[in-house]
Amino acid sequence: MKGKGKLYGVSLGPGDPGLLTMRAHRLLQGGAIWTYPVRSRKSASYALDIARRAGLTPPGEHAALVFPMTHDRNKLQKHWQSAAETVIAFLLKGLDVVFLVEGDASTYSTYGHLERRIRAIDAEIETEIIAGVSSFNAAAARLDFPLAEMDDTIAILPANYGIETIDRLLDEFDTLVLMKVKPMIDEILSLLERRNLLSHAAFVEKAGTPEERRFHDVTRLAGQKVNYLSLMLVKNPYRSEKTLRRGCRGSKNTGEAPT
Repeated sequence: MKGKGKLYGVSLGPGDPGLLTMRAHRLLQGGAIWTYPVRSRKSASYALDIARRAGLTPPGEHAALVFPMTHDRNKLQKHWQSAAETVIAFLLKGLDVVFLVEGDASTYSTYGHLERRIRAIDAEIETEIIAGVSSFNAAAARLDFPLAEMDDTIAILPANYGIETIDRLLDEFDTLVLMKVKPMIDEILSLLERRNLLSHAAFVEKAGTPEERRFHDVTRLAGQKVNYLSLMLVKNPYRSEKTLRRGCRGSKNTGEAPT
């Protein structure tokens, strides 16, 4: 009797097909069923486009899985369940399945929802994440923007946690990675201006794709519409450094921005 198939969350990187790992490239040519997320039945798949631009062709049998852009929990539950049922039908036939993921499958990815649903249906299904390049690592490279040096601290968060949260975390971390900045651009710019941090911020949209936009001068974003696939990197060089239990620091900042 044929065993059950295995589910792979295959990370493709944020958009540049050259950032696919050798492991991901080999796996996508290994005969597994391809599945990939779409926002609706009428929309294209960003993850599938990355694979195609890497010169890879979907197998004869592949399936789009709908993960709508909504915060409505009931709608999301319905679509997560439907996606899981589609995938597990292949797995129970003994077929391996890959789920294509832009960025890294362990970071703000729909893959986690899919995997949990499948395990809830059949806990014996084997799963594996294939690591990839995250959007913020690719963005930092494109901007020549070091995320952390020495003992620097980093926080990664969706910008929609709000300006008060961002303001507070600027005092707690050396670098902030602000994801999903689309609805918050002007508010973030106002905060950075007030904190004298505009010159310590940078922005990337659709990193590594033909449509990429990147700005070291973030004031150019004022009043602009940006893509959902965008982020901002912010450093606070005026942050007061905390005492380390181990290691050493050469000097300490006063925590004061120049006037």
